[in-house]
Amino acid sequence: MKNEFTLTIYSEDQLRLITKLSSMFIRKQIAILSLNMSICEIDKMYRHTIVVNERLDTVINLAAQIEKIIEVFKCYYSSNEEIVSRQIILFKIPTATFMNDTKMESLFRENNFKISEIQKEYTILEAIGTDEEIKGWIEKLNQFGLIEFIKSSKIALMKSSEGFCIEN
Repeated sequence: MKNEFTLTIYSEDQLRLITKLSSMFIRKQIAILSLNMSICEIDKMYRHTIVVNERLDTVINLAAQIEKIIEVFKCYYSSNEEIVSRQIILFKIPTATFMNDTKMESLFRENNFKISEIQKEYTILEAIGTDEEIKGWIEKLNQFGLIEFIKSSKIALMKSSEGFCIEN
């Protein structure tokens, strides 16, 4: 049975790694649900967060193959229960709805939305949440004339107390 897993990869070189990872995922016909690259707590290192929907045995095999790539120091795989993750989402809604609908005001306050920009025709709201929260917000805001939205890739930290460190 397929489940959502998050791969956390530590590497020094992000450009060549992306090319190698993309060809590996294409060969194995594994779809990437989310991809994020960032600097991390270790100087001159990058953390790559990749979310896939696959069987556990496939993910274990994939993580082992990723660790064989020269630029990769470590590849962890985690289920959703083993991580804390968030995404940022921007919503564009009609300003008239935002200003005149009292239900919109309570939705705004209940969900800690932030106003990023107000224009005559539209207002852009910003929120940070989980996949489930974001799906709920989209459903609710569709009732208020949601014009468009975009969400970031997932960022995640493992719940275990240890972090990655380079062994000397």
